[in-house]
Order: sequence, then C-alpha cells, then structure tokens
Amino acid sequence: MDEQGYFYRDTWVEIDLDRVSENIKGLRERLPDNVGIMAVVKANAYGHGDVQISNTAIVAGASYLAVAFLDEALSLRKKGIKAPILVLGASRPQDVSLAVDHHVTLTVFRVDWLEEAKAYLTGDQVLKLHVKIDSGMGRIGIRDKQELQLVENRIIEDNRMELEGVFTHFATADEINTEYFMQQFERFKQMVDWFRIRPKYIHCSNSAASLRFKDANFNAVRMGISMYGLTPSIEMETEIPFPLKEAFSLHSRLVHVKRLQKGEKVSYGATYEAEGEEWIGTIPIGYADGWIRKLQGQEVLVNGIRVPIVGRICMDQCMIKLPYEMQVGTKVTLIGEQDGDMISVNEIAKRAETINYEIPCIISNRVPRIYKQQGEVVDIYNPIAE
Repeated sequence: MDEQGYFYRDTWVEIDLDRVSENIKGLRERLPDNVGIMAVVKANAYGHGDVQISNTAIVAGASYLAVAFLDEALSLRKKGIKAPILVLGASRPQDVSLAVDHHVTLTVFRVDWLEEAKAYLTGDQVLKLHVKIDSGMGRIGIRDKQELQLVENRIIEDNRMELEGVFTHFATADEINTEYFMQQFERFKQMVDWFRIRPKYIHCSNSAASLRFKDANFNAVRMGISMYGLTPSIEMETEIPFPLKEAFSLHSRLVHVKRLQKGEKVSYGATYEAEGEEWIGTIPIGYADGWIRKLQGQEVLVNGIRVPIVGRICMDQCMIKLPYEMQVGTKVTLIGEQDGDMISVNEIAKRAETINYEIPCIISNRVPRIYKQQGEVVDIYNPIAE
C-alpha cells in the first residue's frame, strides 16, 4: 500500500502494530491462563487509532476492550469491532437501550441511575453492568457497603440486568511508595466480599499494577499505556519485567531550506536571531497538530543528527536549525528512531512538562496515521480527508 493519494502533506504518524502485539504478548506470558486482558482503547486508543489497535489487541490475546464513553464504543461497533466492550465512565440512563442493542457493557455506581435506567429498557433486553468501586481514587464509584448492596439488589431483582463485573482504579500504582496502593487494594478486596453473588469479572489492575503486583490480578487486568510501549511512570521503569516497545512515531519532511545571515530572525515575536550564517529548515507541523509551542528548543532528528527547533512554533509550521544545507524532502523524525538515535515519547513529555500519556493523545487528527506490520504499510487513516 502506498500513502500517495491518501494524504497530501508531508507530516504523518507511524504506528508499529507488531510492537503493540509484542507488548500484549509480553504481559500475556506473565499472567495465569485464567486472567484475561482488557485492552484499553479509549481516546482513539491513546491517539494510536481505535479500530486498528482493537483488532491487533484481540488477535494478540486480549479478550475484552474498554473505552471511556458510549460514543467511543458505538464508533468501534460501526467500524466492525465485535469483541466485548466495557464503558469505563458514566453513561446516561436514557441511552441504556442503545448500549444493549450494540452489545456494550456499561458501568454503574449510583442507585438512582439504576432506577432511572430501568424505564428505558424494553422487551427482552438485558443490560450488562460492571459496578465501579471508589477505593480511593475519588472520581466516580461506590464508597460504602449500604450503597453497594442496594445496587446489587436492584440488579438481581431485575431480569433485564446482569451484574457481570466489578472494578476499581488505583491512584498510585505507578509510584515506588506502595502505601496508598495497598490501602486501596485492601479496601477493594473488602468491598468485593460484600457482594451476595460474586461477579464474573473482577478487575482492578491497570498497566502499572499488572506489571508489578501479581496479587491484584484477580481474573482480569486492564492494559492501557503499556500496550502502546510506554512506561506508566518514569520512576517505575526499573520495575518493568519485560521490555516495552514504543509503537508511536511522528515524522515530517523539510518543505523549505534557507540560509540566514547573522542578525536575521525567525518566526513570531522574532525570538530567535541567527548568530552567524545558518541554515534553517521549515517543516509542516505546528500547535494545531498537537506539536505545542512549549516544544520550542526541543531537538528533532534529520539524517540521524539532533537539531533544535528554533523560534516560536506556529499553528501549522515550525523551523529547525540545520547543521548544513539539506535537500527539501529530507525526512525529519520528531518522535521515534532514525539512524541509530531515538527521541522517545518520554523525552517529549519531559520537555512539555507533562506525562507520556498526553503526547500521542494530543497529536491531532490533522496528522494521518500509517499502520505497519512486518515493516509494510497495512492501513492508512486520514480522518481530515473524509
């Protein structure tokens, strides 16, 4: 497959699906056979592409998918994904019939939500539900025994509802200090014991916990950031039991090369001034693509050489200082490997003073995604051209 005709701009993301598969298989090999993997593909699979990652995850050994909102689940269904899908976040009671029709499992954490939802179930519809427990994250979830038992009773009493699972989420599983993690873990175990009927699926481990704490596996784990080859946190890098392989890379090409003389300036605000004779290249990516202004000064790779971004990053373009004159069309790697060097997502996150999760998520849909397996292009997705 050739990208020519699929997009018309020299900036693109490459997703290595083989690396996604390897990351999943790395975790699968460490888990007992009775522990399933729920692949978290919310936020367009953390910016990697929801349908492509979903298909890859299921083939690699995941048995369930998880998203944040019902809209994301319905989008996957429209794209042909048939695997079980859990909506981790809140859904509106009036949309439960739609969820049933599309075989989507919803999360419940309020008694009044259940009462209202019943009015929207029709005929022989059966709504699958996972109960969310707030063991200490402080977002959504049931916090006490009385409410949990009320929710369970309401579900059991109505044959149009099925209590399929229960879960929680950890606030500090990626931190070296495990004190608060253990508090949450013990609280979750206690609350699970309050159920009259133990749900089919019990899951609490996110990427960090699944890599570190075997006792927290229960019979399913949620694999999010590690599926994409990114570390849950910098401080736990040394505790990761197998090498994670980054699947996301970002590239562009030089669209213009010019020679500046001493004193000439670059970009808005004229914040960069040439110290002598310099070669400046322009690449077609900017903050509208998620390559934010805070990345001014960040290095990129050209012909395997690290060169800095100079001047303010514009909406659609930015400029880099070249070591010598280079040809228009020369490939520029902003994230990823080139000629033996690598700019990791973690490096970009550090420069942007954020976490690695945010970086692929904010690279916008203006940037096409190219999917590769065994080094060959297998899919191209360019939503802006649709």
